[in-house]
Parts: sequence; C-alpha cells; structure tokens
Amino acid sequence: MEAFGKGTAVKALARQHQVDPKTIRRILDAAGARELPKQLDVLPADPSEQAAPAPDPDVVLDLPGLLADHLAIAGTEAVRQALASGRVIRRGQGHSLRITAPLELHRTALQQSAALAAESAGPAARKAYRVYAARITAAE
Repeated sequence: MEAFGKGTAVKALARQHQVDPKTIRRILDAAGARELPKQLDVLPADPSEQAAPAPDPDVVLDLPGLLADHLAIAGTEAVRQALASGRVIRRGQGHSLRITAPLELHRTALQQSAALAAESAGPAARKAYRVYAARITAAE
C-alpha cells in the first residue's frame, strides 16, 4: 500500500508480485487506499506533501538473443550486469533474455547495439534491433 500511495500503478504492482491486477485492486479497496479525499478542491498547503516525480521505473522487456550475445561482449558494465540478471526464454530456434531494468538502461543497450542496425549487418540482426527498439518505444 505504501508503493501505491507513492504513485506506483496497480498493473506495475501486479507484475512485481506476479498476481492479477484485480487482486491488487481488491486489496487496496479493502484497505481504503483508493478512496478519494473528502474535499477535492482544496490543495495541500505544504509543497512537500505533494508527490515528487518518481524515478525511472523498472520495465520488463525481452531482449532478442542476437542483441544479448552482442551486448555481452560490447556492452558497458551496467548493461552486462543487467544481462546477467536476466532470464533466458527459449522460443522456436532462438531465445530472448527477459530483463527487468529502468527504461534508461534499455535505451543505453539499444544505443550500444546500433552496429547491428547498419546495412553491413545481416537481416536477422537488423530485425532483432528493430524489434527491441519497438518494444522500448511501446514501453514509453
């Protein structure tokens, strides 16, 4: 309930605790955390009472295996640590790496794998780059 009070979305809490968002809503409703204040037109007098903007929240995205293999060699230390904490997802012939990290780290990983988007790269590498870029854009 503290996280919800600080501005965390119900769906984000549901992903974090691996439950249905409906379950989170029911718990918050039972505790009265989602009720509106009695006077909506009165602003808080103290500016410190207002919620500060939240830092970049963690986002769960699937990184294509081709990019993950490239970043394991060419990525920065922060990106390599995120790759090490990821979970391998096998699909068909290839694999993906499910990474939970701030959106800024995903953008950094995309920038560091920009060489795979060049014309000299193969079609599979270019497609992997496009897919990951689309996932980041959708998460924004």
